Amino acid sequence: MEKTENLKLDYTIFCEDVRVEASSSLSLMGVTHQIVVPRLPVTLIKFAVLNHWRGEGQFMTEVRIMTPDGMQAVAMSQPSGFTILPNGYADNVTVFVNTTFYQPGNYIVQTLINSSKFAELTLPVTLIDQQQTITESEQVM
Repeated sequence: MEKTENLKLDYTIFCEDVRVEASSSLSLMGVTHQIVVPRLPVTLIKFAVLNHWRGEGQFMTEVRIMTPDGMQAVAMSQPSGFTILPNGYADNVTVFVNTTFYQPGNYIVQTLINSSKFAELTLPVTLIDQQQTITESEQVM
């Protein structure tokens, strides 16, 4: 495996699912930056993490969703390899199935490269009050 000096994570997107179209383009369904639910626990049938990489070399990647305290894994992917050709890029999609969140908080989505933590983002899981009214600033005009 290559050193990570030649590797850059351009972006990470959370969504419900990712499809590969006939043109090899990706279609993302249910793009989100948070999970808002009326009650917990909640089980997501599908939850996808898309990482877009630039650089050069061969790498192994894993994605983990950790509890807000960072002590336990809610979900972990199997290691998978990808190759980036010179002046190229790679998209890596990890799909988790039947992932359960038991408490509200900022879950930690970690991306590992070659078994070492490379990046992490927060995934807020929030309870919404069903009695809450929409204020004027929240309305879509």
